[in-house]
Order: sequence, then C-alpha cells, then structure tokens
Amino acid sequence: MHVFVTGATGWVGSAVTDDLLKAGHQVTGLARSDDKAAALAATGAKVIRATLDDLDALRDAAAAADAVIHTAFNHDFSRFAESAEQDRRAIEALGSALAGSARPLLVTSGLSGLARSAVESDLPGEAGPRMSDATARALAQRGVRAATVRLPPSVHGLGDHGFVAILIRLARQTGVSAYIGEGRNCWSGVYRLDAARVYRLALEHGVTEPAYHAVADETVPFKAIAEVIGRRLDLPVESRERGHFGWFASMAGAEMSVSSARTRERLGWTPQGPGLLADLDQPGYYAPAPAVAGGAR
Repeated sequence: MHVFVTGATGWVGSAVTDDLLKAGHQVTGLARSDDKAAALAATGAKVIRATLDDLDALRDAAAAADAVIHTAFNHDFSRFAESAEQDRRAIEALGSALAGSARPLLVTSGLSGLARSAVESDLPGEAGPRMSDATARALAQRGVRAATVRLPPSVHGLGDHGFVAILIRLARQTGVSAYIGEGRNCWSGVYRLDAARVYRLALEHGVTEPAYHAVADETVPFKAIAEVIGRRLDLPVESRERGHFGWFASMAGAEMSVSSARTRERLGWTPQGPGLLADLDQPGYYAPAPAVAGGAR
C-alpha cells in the first residue's frame, strides 16, 4: 500500500514509518521543517513539507494514498485546547478526502475517559478537549472507513520524551519520586516498536474494528513506576498530594489501564519488546541531557 503518515518524524510516527517501509509499503510523510523533511527523506519515504494547519495539503496527500495514518499532535500542554481543535480539523480534512472510498483512516488517541479494564468497543465517558476518537467515530458514521488506535500513557523506549520523562524530571527537581494516595491507580504501557506494528497490522487486516488498543502491559500500578524511578535516582519514594505534580496531577492520578485482548486476537498482535517497568529500569533513561551551546535547549 501507499500510506500517508502525519507525524512521520515524531516518536510514534517515525516508528510507524519505519515499520511500514520494512514491510514493503510505500510511505509519504508529513514534515513541518526542513531538517525533519531531510531526516524523513533519508528513510526512503516521500515527503510533503507542510503542517497540520495546511488542510488542502492534507486532503491532497490523503486523496493520493491507499490509506492514511494520523499520528501527529501538538503536545504543547499550555495550548492543549488549541492543539485538540487543530487535531479535529486535520482529521476532518483527511476524512473528507477518503469519503466515498474504502480507503482506511487510522487516527490516534489516548485512554483518557475510559473505565478501568475497558475494552475496544467501550467509549470514553468524559468530555475532554481532545476529540480524536469522537471525530473518527463521526466520520465512520458518515461512511468513511475510520478507526482509532488508542495509545497508553507510556509508549516507552530509550529516547522517550513523554510522560515517563516528565516523572523523572519532576523527581530530580523535587528530590522525591512521588505517587498520589496509595499509588494504586494503574497506567498501561507499550514498547514503541510494538505500538507501531498495531497500525500496520490494522491496515493489512482491512481496519475492521472501530478502535484498537496498542497496549502491552495492561495494568501497571503507578507506585511501581515511582519505585523504579526512585531506585534509579537514589531518591525516596513517597506519597504526595496532587499539588506536588502541578499541571501533571490529572495524569499522575489517572486510572489508565485497559484490555487489549480483542486487538491481539483480531490482528494476531503479540508484543515483543520489554515491559514498562523493565524498560524503565535501564540506565539510559536517567542519563543527563547533553549541554547545548549558549545554554539554550
């Protein structure tokens, strides 16, 4: 297949791109800067130099592809509502280019709003700014073959700059690796390369499901995550009030553990990478960031 991938140079999207190319598919990827475009071209993918706000470019690229995978999202949490609206517009544009065809669209969402042990057919129960899942379902109701790949809070691997990196940074800053209450709320996780295979397998199986859970470790107590970080940084592991986590409190205290049984069955997907706690126990996660000339980062 010829697959158009947004976010093709991002943490998840770059792994998706590599996996598709290794499996013999053709990829056209979206890149928003010259350096990212060059890095993407070096993989063998074709490049469209545009951003998520270039809706005409998104439509044209989707119209020229056999399938579309949308992984791009602006993770500036100070502008989360604006990023969510940008994401909704992009999904609508991609979907409009695929209307009236059987060509599939896979969008990306998280697990926020799902109940503990939720299955793929369950719908998020909380209204939130990010509408990826709901927008895909609305497109499906209009006849577009749209589905959602739901990612856990930790899509891990060396080089991870997501939520686990935030916890490590907070522990260093505060001198304690903390959890909320008794730390019994659970996260889930998936190794980055395993997550990438879910997207490809879903396309190759015809996108027959409305949602897929790219989840390997279904239930990881948040306290256990804090304990690994504390041991690696030689810091105490203690309960703290929500205020300790600042803006990240809603994530640190969230229940985000779901079942991926149906995804595994439908796609023949078996995660092969390390589990979250084993991966997090590697020294590479705790190496200090390299200094940048002039003090800028």
